Amino acid sequence: MARHDSGRVVVAALLGNVLVAATKTAAALITGSSAMLSEAVHTIADTGNELLLLYGLRRAARPADADHPFGHGRELYFWSFVVALLVFALGAGVSIYEGISHIQHPVPITNPVVNYVVLALALVFEGGSWTVALSAFRAAKGELGYWEAVRRSKDPTTFLVLAEDTGAILGILIAFAGTAAAQVLQNPVLDGVASISIGLLLGLTALVLARETKGLLIGEPARSELVMSICRIATEQAGVKRSNGLFTVHLGPRQVLAALSVEFKDTLTAAELETAVAELEKRVRERHPEVVSVLVKPQRSDQADFRLAPSKDEG
Repeated sequence: MARHDSGRVVVAALLGNVLVAATKTAAALITGSSAMLSEAVHTIADTGNELLLLYGLRRAARPADADHPFGHGRELYFWSFVVALLVFALGAGVSIYEGISHIQHPVPITNPVVNYVVLALALVFEGGSWTVALSAFRAAKGELGYWEAVRRSKDPTTFLVLAEDTGAILGILIAFAGTAAAQVLQNPVLDGVASISIGLLLGLTALVLARETKGLLIGEPARSELVMSICRIATEQAGVKRSNGLFTVHLGPRQVLAALSVEFKDTLTAAELETAVAELEKRVRERHPEVVSVLVKPQRSDQADFRLAPSKDEG
């Protein structure tokens, strides 16, 4: 998925969250609902998260320089991991704290109709953002299942926004149920229970997001299709006896570093070897523009430092 598509998804989520945060905050102040306050905090945190993702996209797009010869792609992975931590610390933590406080000191909800109206509006706003994120995620995942697509994705922005919006919609439904139960049963404690439930939902979402973004941050290999293609290109190169193996790591969603172990024919001169290496690097970059650097190491197969191994998406 192109970078501008990722940005479009994040901007759509940001606009939706600004509208939702304003309405939820007003409703929480008017009604005194703990679940609504939790939802407001959750949405405000999500708004900040979208700003961080946009910042990460901008930083990751900077060109390579002397201090970062392979570019700044991992900036996006870092800020995505920060977003996952904030979902846990702010969204889940504050919601659970507020829920416990409301259970210990229950306060009846005033004007519950305001809650229902605001939750309905929030559902519309969040639903619009969720639709944009889901559409982009479906286009990027192709024939893969949803969970497999998340595991194999090298661009965290779309599944982060989709997970946040999904959690927000479920949180709205929980808040609605909590408000209704507290009103019908005349038991304000249930509003606090709903707030804790929202916090647990956000905590689970954050743990899943943190796990996936951590893998990207510390380095994940390219897909096996790319690995096999580069090895095939190397084997077809004139002067190459065999391709021993390939090491790859994603530096960003569309930035791959490749280190290739190749056994060249013993009859090649030094000049011919240099020409073969340059031609091999050129062919790989032409076939796969996402490969920002190809490091070719000439060595015999019995002395290869690394072998062709299955990547994460095959496990």
